[in-house]
Amino acid sequence: MTALALHLASFLREHLPKERRASQHTCEAYAQSFQLLLGFAAARLKITPAKIEIERLDASLILTFLEHLEKKRGNSVRTRNARLAAINAFFRFLEYRVPSCLDQARRIHAIPMKKTDQALVGYLIRDELQALLDAPDPNTFSGIRDRAMLHLAFAAGMRVSELVGLRLDQIDHSLSTVHIIGKGRRERVLPLWKETATAVKAWLKVRPASNAPELFLNARGHAMTRSGFEYVLAKHVATASRAAPSIAGKSVSPHVLRHTCAMHTLQATRDVRKVSLWLGHASLQSTEVYLRADPTEKLEALAAMAPPMLKPGRFRAPDKLMAMLSTAGRKTSYAE
Repeated sequence: MTALALHLASFLREHLPKERRASQHTCEAYAQSFQLLLGFAAARLKITPAKIEIERLDASLILTFLEHLEKKRGNSVRTRNARLAAINAFFRFLEYRVPSCLDQARRIHAIPMKKTDQALVGYLIRDELQALLDAPDPNTFSGIRDRAMLHLAFAAGMRVSELVGLRLDQIDHSLSTVHIIGKGRRERVLPLWKETATAVKAWLKVRPASNAPELFLNARGHAMTRSGFEYVLAKHVATASRAAPSIAGKSVSPHVLRHTCAMHTLQATRDVRKVSLWLGHASLQSTEVYLRADPTEKLEALAAMAPPMLKPGRFRAPDKLMAMLSTAGRKTSYAE
């Protein structure tokens, strides 16, 4: 293997988890970014990934890779920017270990992040949410598990990584609270609704014995994965669309359940600070997106403003010729 492989292994196994204290999810996301980059570079350079030298990953190749992500893989701008952030982090790591690549790193750092559209968040209304929560069959093993996952994902506004990584010891013995370790190692403890606690309790009764510390397991007895939950969610969305047809026209991803929790909390409390606290946001700026998506906020603003009064009247042409032209071809109105 080349020096690139050694430095990349040190970056992912030592620097990120130990020196930067990055979470496991961050390390996995960065590793995935370099799997895509090296696979692309190997195909373009016609060599195996293990033989790629650091110098071959220049700014030109990185730009071509980013374009490939958007056009060939169909990734969003946010995903493109996330991949670029991982590459930038690695080359900042290299700057102090391989001084000869300093100019190369600076050229890569100069690649700009693309601006993203500030689209409104998607969420489920109450009837759609209820149909989704009722979709799993409570008489089957998988249905009991899926109902508990959906209830917990919505009630706690959990990210998919938080949900699939939730351990048994993070649920209170009385099933009254859940301890969540979120993004940026921010922790929050949330109370559970009675319905959510009942769904989780039903799952704990049938959960098979396993060495895995995670709360939710797949059919093989291993920890549930992100893709596994996405599959489960898509299956139940299709079932829920029969009871709530409007849900079929929405793109329901795991993060939509988090958005749904935020919107319902905002509509119930009318306090964006409580939404931020519940979701574990680092600042209120991250929560303001829900204010833009809530139509009731606009209606209240509209009701508080007095509409401008328009003086009634009819247009009078300032010139006889213009007056003739304005009436030419008009049918006579005997009501005037």
